[in-house]
Amino acid sequence: MGTAPQLLLLLGLLGLLLLARAGAWGAAGDESRETAAVRALAARLLGPGPAAAFALSVERTLAAGPGTDVFVLSGGGARVRVRGSSGVAAAAGLHRYLRDFCGCHVAWSGAQLRLPRPLPAVPGELTEASPYRYRYYQNVCTHSYSFVWWDWARWEREIDWMALHGINLALAWSGQEAIWQRVYLALGLTQAEIDQHFTGPAFLAWGRMGNLHGWGGPLPHAWHLKQLYLQHRVLDRMRALGMTPVLPAFAGHVPKAVTRVFPQVNVTQLGSWGHFNCSYSCSFLLAPGDPLFPLIGSLFLRELNREFGTDHFYGADTFNEMQPPSSEPAYLAAATAAVYEAMTAVDPDAVWLLQGWLFQHQPEFWGPAQVGAVLGAVPQGRLLVLDLFAENQPVYTRTASFGGQPFIWCMLHNFGGNHGLFGALEAVNRGPAAARLFPNSTVVGTGIAPEGIGQNEVVYALMAELGWRKDPVPDLSAWVARFAEQRYGVAQPDAVLAWRLLLHSVYNCSGEACRGHNHSPLVRRPSLQMNTTVWYNRSDVFEAWRLLLKATPNLTASPAFRYDLLDVTRQGLQELVSLYYEEARAAYMRQELEGLLRAGGVLAYKLLPALDEVLASDHRFLLGSWLEQARAVAVSSAEADLYEQNSRYQLTLWGPEGNILDYANKQLAGLVADYYVPRWRLFVETLASSLARGVPFQQQQFNSDVFLLEQAFVLSRKRYPSQPQGDTVELARSTFLRFAPRKVAGTR
Repeated sequence: MGTAPQLLLLLGLLGLLLLARAGAWGAAGDESRETAAVRALAARLLGPGPAAAFALSVERTLAAGPGTDVFVLSGGGARVRVRGSSGVAAAAGLHRYLRDFCGCHVAWSGAQLRLPRPLPAVPGELTEASPYRYRYYQNVCTHSYSFVWWDWARWEREIDWMALHGINLALAWSGQEAIWQRVYLALGLTQAEIDQHFTGPAFLAWGRMGNLHGWGGPLPHAWHLKQLYLQHRVLDRMRALGMTPVLPAFAGHVPKAVTRVFPQVNVTQLGSWGHFNCSYSCSFLLAPGDPLFPLIGSLFLRELNREFGTDHFYGADTFNEMQPPSSEPAYLAAATAAVYEAMTAVDPDAVWLLQGWLFQHQPEFWGPAQVGAVLGAVPQGRLLVLDLFAENQPVYTRTASFGGQPFIWCMLHNFGGNHGLFGALEAVNRGPAAARLFPNSTVVGTGIAPEGIGQNEVVYALMAELGWRKDPVPDLSAWVARFAEQRYGVAQPDAVLAWRLLLHSVYNCSGEACRGHNHSPLVRRPSLQMNTTVWYNRSDVFEAWRLLLKATPNLTASPAFRYDLLDVTRQGLQELVSLYYEEARAAYMRQELEGLLRAGGVLAYKLLPALDEVLASDHRFLLGSWLEQARAVAVSSAEADLYEQNSRYQLTLWGPEGNILDYANKQLAGLVADYYVPRWRLFVETLASSLARGVPFQQQQFNSDVFLLEQAFVLSRKRYPSQPQGDTVELARSTFLRFAPRKVAGTR
């Protein structure tokens, strides 16, 4: 530890912060505030006129006990009454009425809100109580993969979506770097040292978890100001609706420069992460017994709460995808206790929200003794664990319900914000109820925890509904038919058949294949070793594509239908890329140049350009929209260039050398044309050249050559359209007629 004068300085700084206003908040606002907030939500959603037909109110007395969320529906005709035990419960009741009585639909891609007149009557009084204390939302990574460039208008829509889907516990992590900067400056770090520590905006999630430092930075001063403003608005709205925001806490990671200010500090440099070298990873972790640990933790949390108030829930991840320096249970318990004690030194009512991903990610390290050490270091009930990937690899079943600590059964589903039709709806449907029935279960909630949002909306609709159900949906086939009808606002038999095919194919994943990450050759750096195996019959995708096209005369007015038609067309072309790749690879292995050029030519010169053209017809699939959002956050051209480069790197190379290559892959118009197409064309040309010259294909040399193309895309300043071009329906139809019939029969 540092010298005595340094300790006195730190204690003095902490004392000054302790004198600041506490700014504590309750877990929920009062009834009148929440009533006003949910009425304002209804007006935003429906418009002031239609919203006036709903009498919305918050009444705490509806709850059967502490932590119970209940809504009650009644009435009909000219007036429907919706009462909730909280703002969230009332919003969820409104959504339940709109969905099940009016056939409406609310999703990320848009809403279908055609209300019947008169409003359908609720038979008697419908009361529904959630069997779970918490319905949680977000993943630490979501803030980087999806939220990073959002303004308040976009956040407002998301919080509305959260409330309507019954979410009452969510991360609120914006603006924390501004707080850390204050703390670091108070500790004696220079601004230059802080700039070297923070990552760029698109990589903040991994800076917050200690995985990265410096990459993509520095953070401009204007970034901090805007994020503070945004965080205040987000927190105010969440609290007004009765949600509980989860704020960040100190997990033990410090900037390297701390060792300059405190030369005797006891820190351990952890190993590298994500194929980065130590110039950007290898976190510095304070020893749990070092006096600097509680001081830094208290300084940060006190300043955070002074700025934002608190609802007593805090998130921190010390060993996310990083192996601890010791497997000794005593060390792991001490490291865990140090984090918790730094919280409770400032907030005696603190509850620690811990992502349980570490136990799932490195099961060979986290044996029973190691897991038990972490779980036992925090008093029972004060550690709330997210079983983050429970739909695929639940941890609660092998840890005796996390050693008696309460946990939330979470569906992770999506990694990196990838596009690609995917889901494990049967496992998701059964999972929460199974967790409740587990012997001595301590499950207290359900969670939606994707790394990226804005895809596969059917999966999230089901998961949100399960937060209000004691039992699984009895018939998923009937459920998905209702989903299609609500989504499009009309019952269309061909569309229903298409959705049932998708339910039993792409959305029926099980086992190891259900990793939630798109491994299609389309979005991977080409090689001869690419795996094209899928768990479903590809002909089901092509048939669903055909059925949606058949349904177009009745549904073209539906924005949701047009979105789904594009998404299924995109998926169909993705399947075709795999099939043509297999043909090209087989031709190369047989040394058939003509076959290679034929299959490779279709893939690289026809299929992918056709995909880019279809994607360009919808603003939600435009690279230009994503880059424009990034640039719009900036206050100068230099900032705009930095933010755009962050975006381009995240979508492609991720790190300077392709460190986590294509992890956050998307299928966006512009990205396909200028990133995927050049790679595939170079691959086909290189294979053809190797056959013509009679020399083996050299993957290592190809990787070096293609990296130059990938890097050129990242460093480019080419502008892309942010407005759609072309008609989705016509493009989907013409693309199907050009490609799909050649490949439908007998494919798998």
